[in-house]
Amino acid sequence: MSARRSSWQLKDLMLMVVMGVVFGFVYWVLVQAWNGLAIAMGPAGDLAQHVLFGGWLLVAPIVIAIVRRPFAGVIAEVLASVVEFVFLGSPVGPTLMIAAAIQGLGCELPFLLTRYRRFGWGVFAVAGLLGAALVFFYSAFRAGWYGQDIFALRLVMQLVSGVVLGGLLAKVIVDALARTGVVDNFAIGHSLAGAGRG
Repeated sequence: MSARRSSWQLKDLMLMVVMGVVFGFVYWVLVQAWNGLAIAMGPAGDLAQHVLFGGWLLVAPIVIAIVRRPFAGVIAEVLASVVEFVFLGSPVGPTLMIAAAIQGLGCELPFLLTRYRRFGWGVFAVAGLLGAALVFFYSAFRAGWYGQDIFALRLVMQLVSGVVLGGLLAKVIVDALARTGVVDNFAIGHSLAGAGRG
């Protein structure tokens, strides 16, 4: 069992590529939603990115929960950012890949601390929180948010979005995938079978 857990398998790598491509498109859709929400919010439109931010974290905790291997979240986020930037022309530019790596690392930390053995609501929520928090300070530096009167508001909005959209929604998606049986051949399926499911 330990040998299987320590080595990557082709199916895990393929899943990360597929999920990276799928979520690259999802993230591009989120950019369009961000633009629409920014217009709808009028003078407060600059805050729209923080409302939706958690959505850009989704692929990391989902892939981590399915394959349960170190760095899976970081790799999946970077792959999604490559699709979003290179193939779909994200306006953020190549720095998107740096932000994606930071987001993936933040999402990865709580799973790493549990040695990829705990996948409850709390761990997912903390994953979303840390993914949103780490990249916020990087983005704040790049965008010049430090010193703004609404700096704390930006941070709180992004953290809440990270928890809800990047953490809890990811848990909902993972549980839904597990119920369908499509991930039974991955580590999540072995874990559920060992716990008595099926």
